[in-house]
Amino acid sequence: MCVPWLVDGRTDRFGEAAGKTPSLLAAACALGALAARAQAERVDALRQFGRHLGLAFQLVDDLLGIWGDTAVTGKPVGSDLRSRKKSLPVVAALAGGTSAGDRLAALYHRAEPLGDGEIRTAARLIEEAGGRRWAQEEAERQRTAAVTRLATAGVIPEGTRALTALADLSTRRDV
Repeated sequence: MCVPWLVDGRTDRFGEAAGKTPSLLAAACALGALAARAQAERVDALRQFGRHLGLAFQLVDDLLGIWGDTAVTGKPVGSDLRSRKKSLPVVAALAGGTSAGDRLAALYHRAEPLGDGEIRTAARLIEEAGGRRWAQEEAERQRTAAVTRLATAGVIPEGTRALTALADLSTRRDV
C-alpha cells in the first residue's frame, strides 16, 4: 500500500512526518560528517541514512502510540487517537480505500470527544484497514534503506556496526 500526500504540488509519501524526526536525524548525521571534513558524497550518504532512520523511528513511534504498552513506553497509549492525530498508520488506513478506513474516517470526523471504547475501535479499524501492517513493513523498509546508505558512506567498520545497532534499537522497539 502506498500512502501519498500532496506536498507543494507533488506527491510525497510521508508528508509532514518527513519534517520531524527524519529532518533532525538527517541534519545530525550530515553535520557529523561535515565536522569530520567528509567529502560531499559521504555527507549526502550519511544525511540519507539519517532521513531513512528518522522515518523508520517515526513509524515505530506512531505504532507505539496506538498499540504500545504505557508501562514500557511511558507514552499514554491512545492519546494520538483521542486527539485524532493523523499519524502514519492512521493516514495509511484512511488512504487504503477499505470499509474499515471509511468507518475510521467517520469516527475521526465526529464532533464529540472519543471515549475509551471509540479509541479501541479506532485502533481495531486501523489494523483492519491495513495501517498497522503497512507501518510495520514501511519501518523495516526504511531501516533497511538507512543501513544500505551506510555502505556508500565509507564509514569505518566500527562506525557501521554502531550505526546499524542504532538503527536496530530505534526500529525494533516493542510494537
